[in-house]
Amino acid sequence: MSSRGPRFGAHDYPQVVPEPDEIVPGGPAPWAYVADDARRSLPVATVVARLGASGRRVEDAPAPALAEPELAGDGWRPSAVLVALLDVAGEAHVILTRRSLSLRHHGGEIALPGGRRDGDEDPVATALREAHEEVGLDPGDVTPVAWLSPIATVASDSAIWPVVATVRGAPALRARTGEVDRVFTVALRDLLDDRVFLEERWRRASSLAGPGEFSPIYFFAVPGDLIWGATARVLVELLTIATGADAGSGVARGSLQ
Repeated sequence: MSSRGPRFGAHDYPQVVPEPDEIVPGGPAPWAYVADDARRSLPVATVVARLGASGRRVEDAPAPALAEPELAGDGWRPSAVLVALLDVAGEAHVILTRRSLSLRHHGGEIALPGGRRDGDEDPVATALREAHEEVGLDPGDVTPVAWLSPIATVASDSAIWPVVATVRGAPALRARTGEVDRVFTVALRDLLDDRVFLEERWRRASSLAGPGEFSPIYFFAVPGDLIWGATARVLVELLTIATGADAGSGVARGSLQ
């Protein structure tokens, strides 16, 4: 079965989406029943306020624990990503990168700036350092504000802590390493468009969901690319909270890739 078939219509993107053992259609977006006017505009201040109301503020709570207890052992590499929000004409945008197609793991995929922990760094320090190294984001212009749920990816044996932060001004972003092909931003309101989101459920032999179980996989069809995998899972949780939709389904847990 082709990964560029009717699943994504005529949408064009450069990366290759792997084929699981079995695919079934998923459900609607968690925010599908949120009123249109609540999705039409999302300023950074609104997103930050709703994250704070959910008890996720960095200043109030330590980094959350992984939901899967088996990931506390050896073999899983701690990592962090920065969910960097900046204001563009009153709308919250998130900074994204396209990973180099030549990379062994997740080549060509859309990713949040981030990477492996260095030494005894906490997730905030890792996310800030990696964002500076990858896209030139000055840590002095970044204010960490909230945690999202840590997740795991089987393909790279990573345990990932997402750190939401606000960015001051209009930073000059650029790819600074060979791992990054492109740096860009996308408005949260655009990701909330019903025509952009797709959920599939995959059944594969290597899955933390368990043998024979289906795992939800999320996709966002953005201009010239496709957001999926760990990045899409983080964004789904962010958007679920930002819109006030029910966040009780555990959308950010489990294994994606």
